[in-house]
Amino acid sequence: MTGALWYVVHTRPNSEAKADFNLRRQGFTTYLPRYQRQRRHARKTEIVARPLFPRYLFVELDLAFDQWRSIQSTFGISQIVLAGDRPRPLPDGVVDEIRARESETGFVKLGLPAGVKPGSKIRLLDGVFADATGIFEKAADDRRVAILLSLLGREVRLFVAPESVGAI
Repeated sequence: MTGALWYVVHTRPNSEAKADFNLRRQGFTTYLPRYQRQRRHARKTEIVARPLFPRYLFVELDLAFDQWRSIQSTFGISQIVLAGDRPRPLPDGVVDEIRARESETGFVKLGLPAGVKPGSKIRLLDGVFADATGIFEKAADDRRVAILLSLLGREVRLFVAPESVGAI
């Protein structure tokens, strides 16, 4: 396989930024999509940056040239997502699609779903699981929603941008 493609890296808990820093320090091109969330603590409200996909980030690799196995032993990394013994690439356009939703400040813009409430059947409109159907579970916060998809014989909770969800 030639040419650089995007791959998914699973990080240790709350180590997305550390893993991103350490991969960049090794010369890898990475992408850690983040969104802004309002947090209330001790009677104060503040806006904080949170990873769009907790415990995951993307790394661009050319498997013919890059020493991708060094990723496995990088501080902050749990493992690279594999298919067998090789990293599994993301479908074309996934990272570009996420980047297209970024604001001028570099954060992914999210919004609330229209006409969808808990228990509603939904269809994913875009992304890796485009056209998959599931159940809308809840709004995780004002910028992400939790949905339940039946994958590999069990229900899996996914957090996606509300714009990615449509009513059936």
